[in-house]
Amino acid sequence: MKFDTKVVRSGISPDPSTGAIVPPIYQSATYVLEEVGKDKGYDYTRASNPTREMLENNLAALDGGKYGIYYSSGMAAVDSVMKLLKSGDHIVCSDDVYGGVSRLYNNLLVNYDLTFTYVNSSNPQEVEDAIQNNTKLIWIETPTNPLLKITDLDAVGKIAKRHGILYGVDSTFSTPALLRPLEFGADITMHSTTKYLSGHNQIIGGILITNDDELGEKCKFIQKTVGAVPSPFDCWLTLLGIKTLSLRVTRHCENAQVIAEFLEAHPKVERVTYPGLPSHPQYDIAKDQMDGFSGMISMELKGGIPSGISLMNGLKLCSLAESLGAVETMITHPATMTHADVPKDERLARGLTDGLVRLSVGIEDSEDIIADLNQALDKI
Repeated sequence: MKFDTKVVRSGISPDPSTGAIVPPIYQSATYVLEEVGKDKGYDYTRASNPTREMLENNLAALDGGKYGIYYSSGMAAVDSVMKLLKSGDHIVCSDDVYGGVSRLYNNLLVNYDLTFTYVNSSNPQEVEDAIQNNTKLIWIETPTNPLLKITDLDAVGKIAKRHGILYGVDSTFSTPALLRPLEFGADITMHSTTKYLSGHNQIIGGILITNDDELGEKCKFIQKTVGAVPSPFDCWLTLLGIKTLSLRVTRHCENAQVIAEFLEAHPKVERVTYPGLPSHPQYDIAKDQMDGFSGMISMELKGGIPSGISLMNGLKLCSLAESLGAVETMITHPATMTHADVPKDERLARGLTDGLVRLSVGIEDSEDIIADLNQALDKI
């Protein structure tokens, strides 16, 4: 099947008892056994659930994987990967990784004798140079959040394979519609399904996808043991959202390209970062490994924090919100919102400047989005 067909049909079949084309919600915690030692494949929803299983199979197929393991959040999925490791292990991680991941690493997992080295993974040599004798995982995010750095996944995959290191990729910004990391040597792909995959700002979720039998079994065991599982209703909502993934992502990409070009030409914008612009440092890599450039844009405003606040407060259509990847256009000012608690020196060292703004472009008419941005920029 072609990708667009997989989105709608893979892992999904009509309900055998009624013929319902929309999968039912199996909103049950437990299942009655036919007799001692004999069940119908399910006994307790923490271990498995028909609705969740259908979603896991669908998402695995989209990424070209054999196993999908669905969790209650993207962070629960990341944490489950870390539970594959042991005390004393070392991890090499992208330096512009999502703040929730670095918080998990730096504030919690260091207490369990795990160590971390952060590198600019856009330069594969930095990844290789950071590898130690006890390195057990390379964790890559591409494009990164919020600076939209791009990593050459094939180059890093070859490094991981040469050293025998587990290789995980957070591909939330791309979705399998634009990028399938398993094709580039990744052992595990992670998505926060809260974002583009569900696409409508109504659920929290996360998925791990792998082709490796042992990894699939271990992740499933962790899922069952820890119990970080979503409700059947959330799984059902995600399945509905995924059916329009290809259509939505196409529109996100089209809108973002036009808006990025508009912003790059605006006199009050210092710099625009978007993988679809030739000015992006990794434009050629993004063009080679992605089927589109996603709907995320970062820009640097002239005037720092006052300009950022002015822009945020002046918008009428674009929503001031910290999430991303939904049908609505949302905008965030990291210095005063997502990273307000980060010491300024540390924030600036990471490239999160006072004037940095992150825009999650929705599927509204691009002319309306541009008009709203333009009138707000004019007020700065």
